[in-house]
Amino acid sequence: MSTKTATRLLGHALALILAGPGTARAGYDVLNMPRTVTELGEEIYDLHMLVLWIVTIVGIGVFGVIIYSLINHRKSKGATPASFHESTTVEVVWTTIPFVILVAIAVPATRTLMAIEDTSDADLTIKATGYQWKWEYEYLDEGISFFSKLDEASEKARQLRSGLDPATVPNYLLNVDNPIVVPVNKKVRILTTAADVIHAWWVPELGVKRDAIPGFINESWFKAEKTGVYRGQCAELCGQDHGFMPIVVKVVAENEYRDWVAAKKSEAAAAAAAAAAAAGQTFDLATLMADGEKVYNQACASCHQANGQGLPGVFPPIAGSKIATGDKAAHIDIVVNGKPGTAMQAFGPQLSAYELAAVITYERNAFGNDTGDTVQPSEIQK
Repeated sequence: MSTKTATRLLGHALALILAGPGTARAGYDVLNMPRTVTELGEEIYDLHMLVLWIVTIVGIGVFGVIIYSLINHRKSKGATPASFHESTTVEVVWTTIPFVILVAIAVPATRTLMAIEDTSDADLTIKATGYQWKWEYEYLDEGISFFSKLDEASEKARQLRSGLDPATVPNYLLNVDNPIVVPVNKKVRILTTAADVIHAWWVPELGVKRDAIPGFINESWFKAEKTGVYRGQCAELCGQDHGFMPIVVKVVAENEYRDWVAAKKSEAAAAAAAAAAAAGQTFDLATLMADGEKVYNQACASCHQANGQGLPGVFPPIAGSKIATGDKAAHIDIVVNGKPGTAMQAFGPQLSAYELAAVITYERNAFGNDTGDTVQPSEIQK
């Protein structure tokens, strides 16, 4: 029997013995580390269980001896201090036992850590870039990319006085508009980085958690053995709206994955063609305002709020701001290129020229700004 198999069996055995049957076990599972749908995740779980019960048994033994000694060897019962100062035998025993325990933990722990870092022979590589507060995914083998952010229903329900009860929203704060799609039983390598502050890509059921740090690329991997939808979140405190940055991974059959890739490529080609066509057109104020409101609610409302009032001391308002009512070129520049050192990210890489023109037009004419200005896609391209 291999060491890996022995570790797994011992972990399961201890869990079954100490967790208890029936409803008690169910309650225990809720409190315990979640199970995963990957072999590596199960190995991490088994290592966790092994170490947990070793330290639990050691703790019970040590504190049991201490409590026994306090009760039965106290002065009121006539106990007197021992006269010896050292015992070579005792010292050898209390050094050897912890050493053996640490070695027993270190061997499977080292093997698991090495497996976690082994991203070789991946079938698929995805680069995940964290933004405040969304993810950009690039399928490096497929040549497709897209942004993934909190879904519209959750975004609306989380706003104060929105009128939408969060309890009525399925998977509230754990759903996105564009989930990752990967094939089942394929090794997926995840490259994590960030465009602004430190984030962390974490999906418990896939056994993956890795920091996303600006200027660095970290590697992790998973190989899902079951189809399904698996949800996670940014696990790093990345700013004011940290709690609204979910991750959704959809694991599908190989043929379904291929169909999804083909559809994504077709969608990207159509979007590029539409953007190119729009670049040479001139749109009226009503059209830009209608489409700009949609873009604003998807990309801007999380910071500046749906009513354009912002959050005092955190995010500036759009209503009455010097940017939205001042020089048009300066407004275009800050939306397209962002503002370094602040939460205002560059939307140039994220939105098309038409979407940028529409949302800037909307900001300049909504919330009481009423500048009467329109911004055309051709101005964005300049």
